[in-house]
Amino acid sequence: MKKTTITPSVEQIINDALAIEAESAQDAGALGFMARAMVQATLPHKKVLGNEFERRNGNYTLTLLAPSKIGLPYGTVPRLLLAWLTTEAVRTQSRELELGNSLANFMRELGMSPTGGTRGDITRLKEQTRRLFACSISATYEDGKKSAFLNQSIASKAVLWWDAKDPEQAGLWQSTVTLSEAFFNEVVSHPVPVDMRALKALKKSPLALDAYCWLTYKASYTKRPSVIPWSALALQFGSDYKLVRQFKAAFLAELRKVVTVYGAVQVEATDDGLLVRPSLTHIGKKGTP
Repeated sequence: MKKTTITPSVEQIINDALAIEAESAQDAGALGFMARAMVQATLPHKKVLGNEFERRNGNYTLTLLAPSKIGLPYGTVPRLLLAWLTTEAVRTQSRELELGNSLANFMRELGMSPTGGTRGDITRLKEQTRRLFACSISATYEDGKKSAFLNQSIASKAVLWWDAKDPEQAGLWQSTVTLSEAFFNEVVSHPVPVDMRALKALKKSPLALDAYCWLTYKASYTKRPSVIPWSALALQFGSDYKLVRQFKAAFLAELRKVVTVYGAVQVEATDDGLLVRPSLTHIGKKGTP
């Protein structure tokens, strides 16, 4: 029999999955939350030319608009930031959040390493934080009978006392972010429970993060099996792909990682789309505020 080689990243995902099964998120202190508006439609996976971006999920449309000199947020970092911000808002019930007085400590909270250089995590975090906090978000729902609009920004104010040259050094003052009133009200009213250990296990792939958050959210209300067409999923998750078949291949590759971490989810790939059956949510009912 041919020996199967497990790459380090896949081996780590499996180890993380076993740890998640062994202890609930609540007991492990890993209960987190994600903003519902960012689960139903998501941020760009890769750098986008221009300063406007749109994703659709049925009647729901998420539009991002950023200052042209700053650009749009993309990749895994803003997703991890959003999860941390949403979790802290739900936990503290406050718009003003303390990020701590050390850059290194905050990065470890996100599952990142305080490494420097042009490709290091410090540079990525600073750039994506700037992009995320500078962009405006428009959430629109239209079904032919009614229209609803919500325009918001993530933060109304942010003061970051971080020294990138000495990330372990504690500053004289706490770094803080004040969430916008609209975003705060949305996330504390409709948070999506997630396991922060799962996010950290999947942190190398924005598509895997999106699929995980969406599936555990969908599991919370799915009552009967349904097939979501690949073309619809491509609009929701994969506008970075030119062809639906390219998106399908990429999505299924990342879905295997998600299912490893979230073993209770019942999904099956068909020719027409993704079959999603009623499943246990990744967070038990006691994890819902």
